[in-house]
Amino acid sequence: MPFSRRRLTRFWTTSKLFFAASQLAAFEVLRPLGLRHHPVFTNHLMLNKMTNYLPRLLSGVLCLALVAILPVRSPAQTAAEPERETLLNGLRILYWGQPGNPDVFLRLRIHSGAAFDLADKGGMMALLGDALFPDRSTREYVSDELGGRLEVTTTFDTIDVTISGKAANLERMIDLLRGAVMTTQLGAENIATLKEARIKSFAEQTSSASSLADQAITTRLFGSFPYAHPTAGTTVSVSKIERGDLMSARERFLNSDNATVAVVGGVEKSRLMRALRQLLGPWGKSDKTIPATFRQPSAPNPQILILDRPASSTAEIRLAVRGLARADNDVLPAELLALVARNLWQTALPELSNVVVRHEAHLLPGMFLFSATAPQASAAKAVSAAQDIMRKLSQAAPPADEFERARTALAAQMSQQLSQPAGLAGAWLDVDTFKSPRPNTVSTLIRSYTPGDVQRVATRLFKDAPVATIVLGNAEQLKAQFQGNIETRANTLTPPAKP
Repeated sequence: MPFSRRRLTRFWTTSKLFFAASQLAAFEVLRPLGLRHHPVFTNHLMLNKMTNYLPRLLSGVLCLALVAILPVRSPAQTAAEPERETLLNGLRILYWGQPGNPDVFLRLRIHSGAAFDLADKGGMMALLGDALFPDRSTREYVSDELGGRLEVTTTFDTIDVTISGKAANLERMIDLLRGAVMTTQLGAENIATLKEARIKSFAEQTSSASSLADQAITTRLFGSFPYAHPTAGTTVSVSKIERGDLMSARERFLNSDNATVAVVGGVEKSRLMRALRQLLGPWGKSDKTIPATFRQPSAPNPQILILDRPASSTAEIRLAVRGLARADNDVLPAELLALVARNLWQTALPELSNVVVRHEAHLLPGMFLFSATAPQASAAKAVSAAQDIMRKLSQAAPPADEFERARTALAAQMSQQLSQPAGLAGAWLDVDTFKSPRPNTVSTLIRSYTPGDVQRVATRLFKDAPVATIVLGNAEQLKAQFQGNIETRANTLTPPAKP
């Protein structure tokens, strides 16, 4: 007896696999009856076809809607993490590929800077930076032939060599770096020329009241600590630098395992690595690393120091306390604190101009600075207002609106920095140099902070902290405003020698 037959699928709603066959079967069944073209059958068939395709249509519309409404994050906003490589000689490489970009940006960072200048020889590391590319013609070549720029910058913690140009000239740019670090020109004649050029640049600079006050406050706060002297040195300190000093600095600091190269642009990684291995692979390693260990500076003199500038009609105001190191977890809240303090100071005394409150962090603890220009008659009020702001912020959280204003400004500042190749490379190089927060986490960290975090950092920095205070202006007029414990000097700055 044959088994009874039962369909596994119906005529009108079938799987994708059997759809065509089921429709054909329907036509064959209805053929003898002459009903293939009956309106009821045709309409029912078309309705079910539409029903089968309707979910697909709705899915497509939904996807397009999601693409339209969801925010698209740009590379600058996400601060994409670089690809990392290390050559056999210890040279670290950070790489961001940008297919289609005709340009390339390179920054070579030496992880040692002016903090290692010898005593009484400020500007030594800056002069070593000058020796990397001593000829002006090299910069002209990069500008005219390679379509870019060449720049060397020395800070307390680093020497940065920045070179940019067309991606087609990548190998030439790396070859320039090779010549700079592997065959540095430290002949006696060359060094004499570099010293002369740097001393001449000092003579051409005009000493403004602002720059004099800036130098005075760092000297007052740090004493003989390395951060007390300018990274470029002075006429006196540069004249004392000898050839042997620079040769020793090259041997100690200009080594492959004390450096990182950041590359951003339209070059393939394989091509970049081949050029780096060929040209910078032979760069020698150091025998040992040189830690940044210095005797901590003594507490600053609490007296208000008045520097006499008789012809001045305004007063330069500077107050400073010791800051944090770049690796400290509170560096970003300290930046928020600086923005809040600046707004409060400006609001308290609208007559202030050139108002700046900033936190200068270095490898070792740096400086938290209040800086402004005030009318001569308002100098005492400006100092008092800054002191009052420090006291209040360490005792209570800042107003919510001031905090939000500062947070918005800091987030915009970081976004702007990371939108440019130089800022992107610099931020990730700072991770290598200072072990600072990773740039792709900074926006999240900024959003997570509260007014309480600002107060906590203010307490760390300001509570019971000795404050260095400088007022530069007409001493006769200023002394009448400041009663009690003050010190007056002529407008001459001679930083104490390092121990």
